Amino acid sequence: MTYLKGGVDLSMKDNKDIEDNKDIEDNRDKEDNRNKKAMTVLFMGTPDFAATILEELLAVYQVIGVVTQPDKEKGRGKELAFSPVKELAIRHGLPVYQPRKVREPEFLGQVRELRPDVIVVAAFGQLLPKELLDIPEQGCINVHASLLPKYRGAAPIQYSIIDGEEETGITIMYMDVGLDTGDIILQDVVPITRSETGGSLFEKMAEQGAASIIKALGQIELGEARRTPQENEKATYVKMIDKEMGRLDFTKPAVQLERLIRGLNPWPSAYTFLEGKTLKFWKAEVENTDESKAARETREVMLKDSLPGTVVEVRKDALVILTGDGLLVVKELQLEGKKRMPADAFLRGFSVTAGTMLG
Repeated sequence: MTYLKGGVDLSMKDNKDIEDNKDIEDNRDKEDNRNKKAMTVLFMGTPDFAATILEELLAVYQVIGVVTQPDKEKGRGKELAFSPVKELAIRHGLPVYQPRKVREPEFLGQVRELRPDVIVVAAFGQLLPKELLDIPEQGCINVHASLLPKYRGAAPIQYSIIDGEEETGITIMYMDVGLDTGDIILQDVVPITRSETGGSLFEKMAEQGAASIIKALGQIELGEARRTPQENEKATYVKMIDKEMGRLDFTKPAVQLERLIRGLNPWPSAYTFLEGKTLKFWKAEVENTDESKAARETREVMLKDSLPGTVVEVRKDALVILTGDGLLVVKELQLEGKKRMPADAFLRGFSVTAGTMLG
């Protein structure tokens, strides 16, 4: 297990260096903590979503340590990459713990020594065992990116867009040994716009999550936090997102495909194939069906012998693709080995004609 103090790997320093470093950090911590609330927080999280929440906690509470997932190899050089939470913790001189499994006796012992008043968890990436949940006096509090019990699981933000929800939200809850099954403290609603992408909603949810956890911790400090059991019979679960999920199935309705494109933007992205190369779709619209009866009949004749996935029209600024129900109008795309670009720029450099089959 990796453990860093103030961004320094303690296994690589001699005792004098460690003591000198600790004195400097202790003085800095005393100064920083003067105006912060008394409750001590151990934070557990990994991605950007969690880092935004940690940043807000650092401004209000005494964060005594950070737990994040082990460093992962990245790129062709397979260099170890830090999680966004670890990078932020190092910048603030916080101790960083990276257990492979949080049930490891060594890690549990370290948490007991820290004696946090509360543990705050946001997109950490591991289920917490009862031994860990029982350590902090005020419990383990989770920041979950959906209005529970709907969308329990790993990817609630993307699925709320993919499923066509008009709103989602943040749930702050007491954790138990189940997957997102704990009692609810509070919930805050976040609207989903018609142009919302996975990326834009992540940012909105992270900001709301930061505000919601500060509000919830304030209620806990005052002894005013509610515990509302979830209605388990209404629970829904979502699986993890993977790259294969982004492959477009043009037999599905255009409305569903357009939502998939937005939900998987920026990662892992929605894609098809053109002449053996991966073609990513970044922005699309569903063709407006508000047209005259004559125009509709003409269109139906034109499309009668076409299969889903066929480019049925090439416009100056878009590709129009037949789906299982309706037309998908692609406005922004990216061919393998090329940059992301508007459809008009793409069409100036690559010839696509009506009748071209994608997939």
